[in-house]
Amino acid sequence: MIRLNGTQVEGRDGATVGDLLADLGVESQARGVAVAVDGEIIPRSEWGSHTVPAGASVEAVTAVQGG
Repeated sequence: MIRLNGTQVEGRDGATVGDLLADLGVESQARGVAVAVDGEIIPRSEWGSHTVPAGASVEAVTAVQGG
């Protein structure tokens, strides 16, 4: 089990960052997206290969314009 944006998700241990973003409906080429796994920023170039271990906390954020 992992925690994805504050929600416990079962059955996704070992998924890549890219897989988890797809679960959230985020396209792989979306701009303004940042991802951290256990507090470590994961570069976009590693999203397809960086696997997320069981028990990890993943935060994905999207920049928005406005004020």
